[in-house]
Amino acid sequence: MTSEPIYAEELAWTEPRREELICGKVVMMAPPATNHGVIAGNVHALFHSYLRGKSCTVFPDDVPLFLSDMDYYRPDLMVVCDREKIKADGVHGAPDLVVEILSPSTGRYDRGRKKQIYQASGVPEYWIISPEAQSIEVYRLKDGVYELDNCYSVYPDYLLRLMPEEEREAIPAAFCCHLFDDLVIRLDDVFENLF
Repeated sequence: MTSEPIYAEELAWTEPRREELICGKVVMMAPPATNHGVIAGNVHALFHSYLRGKSCTVFPDDVPLFLSDMDYYRPDLMVVCDREKIKADGVHGAPDLVVEILSPSTGRYDRGRKKQIYQASGVPEYWIISPEAQSIEVYRLKDGVYELDNCYSVYPDYLLRLMPEEEREAIPAAFCCHLFDDLVIRLDDVFENLF
């Protein structure tokens, strides 16, 4: 008995549909690209290891986040310290930290409506990670408004070679998570094993 090869396009319909509600409109989520998934796994592993035995919980992108009647999302990662917000169908209310990883189809939402709703809902810390730029923008809520705390980047070798030594040495290779000031996030760990 011979079998015909099955192609990825033919399998697409069997994958579970993933969607978000953004401003009252159902938006289908594209399957994540390889580097998106690698970064999500790396960041999840950092928080999972750190939070072992602590009261806060880290959630990957399959867990729905309900913030308003018009908006529910599936952040790439969120940390929740108030266990009252965790229900069987997802998280209800502002997490303590949200991480979104940019993709071509989601960037405008991550920097637009989602950021506005995270801010209005009182999410204290919001990260936007760019696989392409290998950067992490860290936003902190101050007086109800997000302010860019810092942007951390991995610079390509050719740019590093062009920089004076003192400028290269001033580039941070790690930063502390504001939610947990003893959790050091190394950029090499976040962007490890990219393709």
